Amino acid sequence: MKNIRKQFPGVLALDDVSFEVVEGEVHALVGENGAGKSTLMKILSGLYHQDSGRIFYKNKEIRNFSTRQVRDLGISTIYQELNLCPNLDVAQNIFLGKEKTTTPLKILHNEFIYEEARKYLQLLGSSIDPYRIVEPLGIAERQIIEIAKALSYESQVIVMDEPTSSLTPKETGKLFELIARLQGQGRSVVFISHRLEEVFTIADRATVLRDGRHIGTKDVKDLGYEEIVNMMVGREIEKKHTKTGTLSAHSSHGEALLEVKNLTVNKLLNDISFQLYPGQVLGFSGIVGAGRTELMESIFGLRPRDHGEIRIHGKLTNIRSPKDAINSGLSMTSEDRKKKSLFLNFNVRENVTISFLSRMTKSGYINGTKERKFVQHFIDVLNMRPADPEFQTYTMSGGNQQKVVIAKSLSTEPEILIMDEPTRGIDVGAKEEVYKIIKSLAAEGKGIILVSSELPEILSLCDRIIVMNKGSLVGEFSNEEATEEKIMSLSV
Repeated sequence: MKNIRKQFPGVLALDDVSFEVVEGEVHALVGENGAGKSTLMKILSGLYHQDSGRIFYKNKEIRNFSTRQVRDLGISTIYQELNLCPNLDVAQNIFLGKEKTTTPLKILHNEFIYEEARKYLQLLGSSIDPYRIVEPLGIAERQIIEIAKALSYESQVIVMDEPTSSLTPKETGKLFELIARLQGQGRSVVFISHRLEEVFTIADRATVLRDGRHIGTKDVKDLGYEEIVNMMVGREIEKKHTKTGTLSAHSSHGEALLEVKNLTVNKLLNDISFQLYPGQVLGFSGIVGAGRTELMESIFGLRPRDHGEIRIHGKLTNIRSPKDAINSGLSMTSEDRKKKSLFLNFNVRENVTISFLSRMTKSGYINGTKERKFVQHFIDVLNMRPADPEFQTYTMSGGNQQKVVIAKSLSTEPEILIMDEPTRGIDVGAKEEVYKIIKSLAAEGKGIILVSSELPEILSLCDRIIVMNKGSLVGEFSNEEATEEKIMSLSV
C-alpha cells in the first residue's frame, strides 16, 4: 500500500500512509484509537476506497475492488467489530457465501460444512458445536467463529484486528500456535493489537501509525516497550498504577454501599454474596464462561434472578430493569458495546445523553446548548477522536466507541459503577485515561466493580479481588494477598 490517503467529513483519517507485508511474516500494525489502523485495513479489504494512493498484491496493482474480489485474491480480514448472522448456526456462518452444493438445484451439502466447520474450530482448540445458533453465544466464542471463518478461505494474507480481545490466555496461546503454523506455510498475518506484550511475542515487524500518519516500521527485536509506546502516543505513559482505594479506610465493619445476598440465576449463578464499600474498586476475575457478565447483568436488572437480595446503603432495592438500577444510583458499561451499549446510528451527543434526557429538557424541549456543553466535557476528559459531539458513532474506531460507552455511563452520575471489560479494544494511552477516571471516582467515595480478563489490570487497580468459576464465587483476595498464580489456580 503506497501513499494512501483517506478523508471523511471533517477528519483526515489517513495522510500519505505506506504499508507493506512480505510473504510468511507476522506484521503488527499498532497505534492509538483513531490512528487509522482499521481504516487502512478496511481499504485493503475493499470496504473503503482510498482517495489517493496505490495498492499492489503479488506485484500487480489492484484497483476498485470489492470485498469479495479481494477475498478471492487471497486476502481475508477479521474485523474488530464482529459480523456474524445471529440467526444462523456456527457452521452456516463459517461457510456463508461459499456453501457446497450437490445438485443443479443448489441444495446445501450440510454434512460437508459441519464436518469442515468442526475441523477449523478444532484447529483453534475450540469445542463449540457447529450446529449451535450464534445468537446466545458470548463475545469470545463469536471471536473464535470469525477466526475459523477467515481460515476457511485458505487465504495467503489474513488481517486480524484485535483477535485476542475476548480470548482467554489458553485460547490466545492456541491462536498464536495457529499463526505460527500459517507462517510456516508461507502465509502472512497482519496483527492489530493494543496488547503490546502480544506484539513482542508474535510479530516479526511492527508499523506504528499516529493521527493517520506513518511514524515508522521496525523489526520487533529492535524495539523496546518504551520506544514503541512513545512512537504511538508521542508522550510518556505510566507503566504502573498504584491502588485506587484503601481498604483500611473502608473496613467491613462500616456500612456497605452495595450488598448482594444469595443471588441465584438458574443454571448460571449459584448463591452469590458480596459487599462493596465506598471508595473501593472491587475486581471480578475468572475465565470466559465463569459467570461474571451474567452476574453484573443480573445486578443491573438486565437478567432476571430467581433468588437473592440487592441492598444499597443497607436498604433493600427492587431492581428489575436498567431504569430501576439507574434510579437507584447504579450504572454499567457492557463488554459488548456494539450489541448492548450504543445506538450506532446516533451521534456522540445523542448516545451520551439518552439515559437522562429529562435533565436536558425544559418545557418539553431539549436545551441543545446545555446538552452539547455537557457532552463536550466528556469528550475532552476521555480524549475522544474526533472531538465532535455531532460525529456519527458508527464511523468511530472501536476504542473511541468504548469511550462513548463510558461517557454515557458516567453521565447518569452514578454512586456505583459496574465496568465490564472497560478497556477492551482500547490503546495504551486511552487505558491510562480510563484508569485515572476509575481512581478519581473511587477517591470521590464511589464504588467501582471492575470485571476484567487482564490480570495486570485487576492486580494494579483493585482493592479486593473476587474469583468466579462456573457461576460460583470460589475465592477472594485483598490487593496485598493477590497474585496471578493464586487467581489462575482458582479460575481453571
